[in-house]
Amino acid sequence: MKVLVKEQIAESGIDMLREQFEVELGFDMDDEELARRIGEFDAILIRSATTMTPELIGKADRMKVIGRAGTGVDNVDIPAATKRGIIVANAPESNSVAAAEHTLALALALFRNVPQAHSSLTAGRWDRSKYKGSELYGKTLGILGFGRIGQLVAKRAQGFEMEVVAFDKFVSADRFADLGVEGVETPEELYGRADLITVHLPKTPETVGWIDGDAIAAMKDGVRIVNCARGELIDLDALIEGLDSGRIAGAALDVFPEEPFTEHPIFQRDDVVVTPHLGASTAEAQDRAGVDTAEQVTAALSGGVVTNAVNIPAVDPTTMKALAPWIPLCEKLGKVASGISRGSIGKIEVEFRGGVAANDTRLLGVAVLAGVLSGHTEEAVNLVNAPQMAEDRGIEISETNSSESGDFTDLIRVTIGSGDEMVSVGGTTVGPRQIPHLVSLWDEDFYLPFEPHMAVLRYTDRPGMIGTVGTVLGDAGVNIGSAAVGAESDGERAVMVVTADAPLGEETISGITDLDGFIAGYALEL
Repeated sequence: MKVLVKEQIAESGIDMLREQFEVELGFDMDDEELARRIGEFDAILIRSATTMTPELIGKADRMKVIGRAGTGVDNVDIPAATKRGIIVANAPESNSVAAAEHTLALALALFRNVPQAHSSLTAGRWDRSKYKGSELYGKTLGILGFGRIGQLVAKRAQGFEMEVVAFDKFVSADRFADLGVEGVETPEELYGRADLITVHLPKTPETVGWIDGDAIAAMKDGVRIVNCARGELIDLDALIEGLDSGRIAGAALDVFPEEPFTEHPIFQRDDVVVTPHLGASTAEAQDRAGVDTAEQVTAALSGGVVTNAVNIPAVDPTTMKALAPWIPLCEKLGKVASGISRGSIGKIEVEFRGGVAANDTRLLGVAVLAGVLSGHTEEAVNLVNAPQMAEDRGIEISETNSSESGDFTDLIRVTIGSGDEMVSVGGTTVGPRQIPHLVSLWDEDFYLPFEPHMAVLRYTDRPGMIGTVGTVLGDAGVNIGSAAVGAESDGERAVMVVTADAPLGEETISGITDLDGFIAGYALEL
């Protein structure tokens, strides 16, 4: 088999590949040559400079695996690769230590004015009194997003004897306790206590602009902010306003809304430390990424288990064929359950009933985990890494199987323990194409297909409420596709599920829940 190493990786990774395969180094291969020759190779290893487009993948007649030496796979068209049966594998944990260390490096530089003092001294000035700093010792660190990188940051901050609090509703209370970190229920609680805030959230429609004017207004005076995650998480205009007002004492940024990013007023400030996206730029991280990816490519080509596949689960074909129709349903149930929960998630229960229960359903439990965590973690979640990511967050999953399924041939129910509340969602598949349907919510019966844009509303059960929802959505230019209503057991409240032809943003949902009689509303993107 032939492997093309298109971009530079660790020599040890190349040596590993050469032990079993014919390896060609294509560091100087231009796009035209790559397009002409890609059909010769069974595997390709890339970093960030090579883009695997649908057109390029379409010419890869022999390709079995694409290895991305790094975390992100934005430069690989995953659907095109999956359609052709090509495994896409990455190295999701290769840069975690580097990113955590860079976060602390920026925090120290920010607290001790290191870059400013360096520039002053090399310019011939001895401004010792001007750059008096502050200590990390005894300060409170607030971590937004407590996945692998956030946890590594916490561990290192504890070495400085900082108090650490963190917000992440997808981390259990037990996991926080194990790490000696206090989990808080809301971002606002964190803002009110933290002297230093570090951001480790994924980029999703909900997290873009997370640090905005309202968030900054809730923070302590003199707070400092570090962002080594995604540039879009911080509104830079709001950040500048916070710096000007004195609410924010300083900020350190390694990532920006667009990259390269060199022209902005933020770069003219002495109270801001900046680096050009160096979070993963260590020799060790890049070597680790190359070796990890070489291991994944070797496994894919030799029939082994590809543990970091982002598009194909590591299960045998027979099992996959039996369970494949249920995987989308389980992922959607997980997304809905997590989308309507409000407390921290510690335990997930999955019930498989009817014919589906006769299978080895462990993969379906993993699909539920992937749905629950989707959009809430630093790395992309898939059927391969979901169990480890859940374990890292202290989330437990239990499964029960029963041949009894009530009114349905098959039924899957997902229950999440969220704070003091239990959220339960049930679903099945319908027809020869096994289309996923929602059949229960909070133990109330429904029957409607899942759609990409949905909303769940809880309200006082009285006449006219359905019409009110329709009016608000109509005014917002949103077309209702289908709707279903169920009365809650107390006889006083009801639940409505609505599907729509466009995203139902938080502003639209708030326009409904602010009205008299509405208790809660949840926008869901599936």
